[in-house]
Amino acid sequence: MRIDTAIWCQVRPRSHLAVFALWLCLSLVLLGSYEGTQAQEQPAAAEREAARRVVLRFLTTSDFPPFNFYDEDGVLTGFNVDLARAICLDLDVTCEIKVEPWENLLPSLLRKEGDAVIASQMVTAQALTNYDFTDRYFHTPGRFAGRRDATGLEATPEALSGRKVGVAQGTTHEAFIRQFFRGSQIVTFKDADAAREALKKGDVNAIFGDAISLSFWLNGTASNQCCEFKGEAFLEPKFFGDGVAIAVAKGDRQLKAELDDALKQVRSSGRFVELVTRYFPFRIY
Repeated sequence: MRIDTAIWCQVRPRSHLAVFALWLCLSLVLLGSYEGTQAQEQPAAAEREAARRVVLRFLTTSDFPPFNFYDEDGVLTGFNVDLARAICLDLDVTCEIKVEPWENLLPSLLRKEGDAVIASQMVTAQALTNYDFTDRYFHTPGRFAGRRDATGLEATPEALSGRKVGVAQGTTHEAFIRQFFRGSQIVTFKDADAAREALKKGDVNAIFGDAISLSFWLNGTASNQCCEFKGEAFLEPKFFGDGVAIAVAKGDRQLKAELDDALKQVRSSGRFVELVTRYFPFRIY
């Protein structure tokens, strides 16, 4: 039954009935307000539940071990892949991981064919103009490698002046040494594998490249234990980005916040360290 509170509030103020009427008036107003709030909150809660994410679609590559690759059984695995699955587990969503060529990852994100890119995507000023990124979860430095028998070789512009330094052409690593190691004889190769082979043969004095892939080559059978890291890691953001993060569509603040929270949980649970230990058994920095 609906009661017109305006009538009750017109009772004479000095009577006992007025006090009672005033109290009843206030009670009815508060009750009406509470019921109205409940009516508003219920649809809002229903909308939030309906909008709750149930599937998270990640995009990645399959040719960048140990981050993303197919194992001997043809199963997609790697540090990024397992990190994506850990994030989905924390968010309680179904994980879908789609493999794309590297050059198609970000365009596919723009076309909404995926929700996020997890493929060791470096955060650069240019990338930030078109995409948003989560908190950084990894850094991929550049490092020099040289032959083990070159015991006095140092990775400085002075020490490498006049020396042959191999690098994959068209990469940020080439741009870096051209700016900071101008006195070196820079020899470019079609890819990193070709540069490493040249170092193994002694055709160059040193090579410069991605520290992570270099570490696996140096400690694997392909190098024949010919070589080792020289000097320390280089983390110049202009060339190597401001760390590695997960890319999401520009303006998708909700997904960014969810992924940031999940990354924090994966770290605090110890799962992140477990993944690092599993996939990076060698010294990188």
